[in-house]
Amino acid sequence: MSQLEQLKQYTTIVADTGDFQSIKAFAPQDATTNPSLILKAVQKDEYRPIMERVAREHAGKSTDEIIDRLLIAFGQEILKVIPGRVSTETDARLSFDTEGTIAKGRELIRLYEEAGIARDRVLIKIASTWEGIRAAQVLEAEGIHCNLTLLFSLPQAVACAEAGVQLISPFVGRIYDWYKKSTGTDYTGADDPGVQSVKRIYTYYRKFGYKTEVMGASFRNTSQIVELAGCDLLTISPELLQKLAETDASLERKLSPEAAQQVQIDRLKLDEKTFRLMLNDDAMATEKLAEGIRAFCADAVKLEKLIEELH
Repeated sequence: MSQLEQLKQYTTIVADTGDFQSIKAFAPQDATTNPSLILKAVQKDEYRPIMERVAREHAGKSTDEIIDRLLIAFGQEILKVIPGRVSTETDARLSFDTEGTIAKGRELIRLYEEAGIARDRVLIKIASTWEGIRAAQVLEAEGIHCNLTLLFSLPQAVACAEAGVQLISPFVGRIYDWYKKSTGTDYTGADDPGVQSVKRIYTYYRKFGYKTEVMGASFRNTSQIVELAGCDLLTISPELLQKLAETDASLERKLSPEAAQQVQIDRLKLDEKTFRLMLNDDAMATEKLAEGIRAFCADAVKLEKLIEELH
């Protein structure tokens, strides 16, 4: 069996792309998108017609409304080729706006349901700021399930679990990037700080019985993926899915609920002040969260410009 086939025995595989043609090739359970992936997709010849069609069908509507419709159009196409859920991201410019994020989450679900897609097949993707986590708590109470992204630290993960969030996406590769740049060390295997961060979060969740799913994200190499075999879900780019499919080296389970129960770990007590202080105390998490929001905001603006050119 390939490493991809072996990995599927322990972990739900999620395609990290807006390219639904490549999704078909790897038969993942779920798929995740973000502003950067959608922007990348609509600039390809095979996907640009979707953007043009959506802009044409909703001419006269605001750019913001057209982008929402574009996200749903991509989500619909992705759901045709996967059996599970698609993650659709809220505007990153709402990352510090709880009410705005709630409104956007409700609107995206309304549009999916209007298109005949059940809400249990959609995860609303929100940045793991304090405001984003509070918005997710409200949405979850309404049966709108959320994927909390740009997650780099245990306090963010714990706050998400206590808010009853469906799923979190800790960013392995971006943590690795920061430590590699900071220390000059090219980490591999179990020594990778990104891998260690996800293991810590997974262990905490399983130790204390949280239901929130852990989905490792943002991988730089297959070594990071192999080290997290057994994590609830892993969202992987088509390029790395291809490498796993082409490799037949043995792969063993590294994470399990049983192993997590054996670990001694202190429970965090979090309120808003403690959350903000702990996040601020973690230079990597603070910098990568801010950088990620900036990048997604910039890509949202680029996507708006592409839409406005079609008006």
